[in-house]
Amino acid sequence: MRIVESKFIKSAVKPAGYPSSPYAEFAFVGKSNVGKSSLINTILNRKAIAKVSGTPGKTKLINFFEIRFKNDNDEDGFLNFVDLPGYGYAKVSKTERESWKKMILDYFRNRLSLIGVIVLVDIRHKADPKDMAVLKMLQENNIKFVVAATKSDKIPKSKTLATAKKLADELQINRDLIFPVSSLSKAGVEKILNWIAGQVL
Repeated sequence: MRIVESKFIKSAVKPAGYPSSPYAEFAFVGKSNVGKSSLINTILNRKAIAKVSGTPGKTKLINFFEIRFKNDNDEDGFLNFVDLPGYGYAKVSKTERESWKKMILDYFRNRLSLIGVIVLVDIRHKADPKDMAVLKMLQENNIKFVVAATKSDKIPKSKTLATAKKLADELQINRDLIFPVSSLSKAGVEKILNWIAGQVL
């Protein structure tokens, strides 16, 4: 799969506002400031199609993007990417955290075109209960997922695989479902794309 073109479609909060689309959809979700927007920009080879902020909790809407790609036969295909609001930021009110949680849950449960989720975690940190709760919810709803262990460039290359394996064990998922990635060096991005392609091609 080779990304050819991408464009922002719209933002939404509730299911009634989701864009109508015939294409398969892949969502990116993770804690605030884990690097969702940066990874989307890197995968799409765009500088700022997804807004990046140094302020955790900045993304408060569900943002939809339409992607055109070429398959191995050089034929056009289409899919959607979705940038979901970050969760778990401690400096927002409990009411706001709950509203974000409901927004994410409503999306997972109501978006029929959703066929895969990329869950982002920081490879430098131990498994977080909030991430584990999201993974459990995906499993309970039979939604396919992989885990992108971001910021892998921040640890020695010699420790990357062992750290990812340890994190997978802590998250209680199969080692094959976790990919160390770096938006800076683009390491692991091709594996994420290959996983996405495996769901749609």
